[in-house]
Amino acid sequence: MARATFEELLEAGVHFGHLKRKWNPYMAPYIFSEKRGIHIIDLNKTVAQLDQACAALKQIAKSGKKILFVATKKQAKDIVETRIKPTRMPFVTERWSGGMLTNFGTVRKAIRKMTSIDKMGEDGTLKTLSKRERLQLSRTRAKLEKNYGTIADMTRMPAAVFVVDVLKETIAVREANKLNIPTFAMVDTNSDPRNIDFVIPANDDATKSIAIIIDKVVDAINEGLEERKATKEKTKVAKEAKEAKAEEPKAEVKSEEPKAEVKTEEVKEEK
Repeated sequence: MARATFEELLEAGVHFGHLKRKWNPYMAPYIFSEKRGIHIIDLNKTVAQLDQACAALKQIAKSGKKILFVATKKQAKDIVETRIKPTRMPFVTERWSGGMLTNFGTVRKAIRKMTSIDKMGEDGTLKTLSKRERLQLSRTRAKLEKNYGTIADMTRMPAAVFVVDVLKETIAVREANKLNIPTFAMVDTNSDPRNIDFVIPANDDATKSIAIIIDKVVDAINEGLEERKATKEKTKVAKEAKEAKAEEPKAEVKSEEPKAEVKTEEVKEEK
């Protein structure tokens, strides 16, 4: 797993926090100093925290579970979508719908409705409807796609939630905490880290900073997925070899013929 270096994070501006007057006192352990009224994040701690988070995310991906990414702020939307989509992990880059986790059953119903509309288009049912009905279904489909399209493959609750900007995604963090879902997050100096299980102290406003953190996270996830694939292949090969061995005909064991009994002639003693 590629480890983030101090120099990489420094070049990306990960160390720039918010103005001193906007700081959250609970972020004090992650602040190195203050310069011109702006807090500077301790990158040594960022490196350590990022490594810890990446190791945990790798294990989750390796186990075959899903990690939900939440990033609805303008600077992070495109970065998260382009990086996360190839991993096939669910993500939310539009509006977080309240109850997306705590009311997951209702969300699944909405996704099933979207799927049913798609099937109607495939089997020609839509053509039998009036123009007005088709238009209504089309609008409903577009709305559902916008809100739930990126989590359509999430058939069960995610094993973890990764958040960019804790302040903006307060509802998502609260729902994850309520359901005891582990939370990973980029936490800036103006945010409260107490509700986050894996805190990554970092600038959550600059695109370069967001991009380098997400890249390291994606690398860890891909590594976990590759190891899972390799393990499955290895298990498959071992199973096939075992089955092939079981199907091999057993060699026939030839039984030895019993030796003929030798009859001794009685010798008559001459008197």
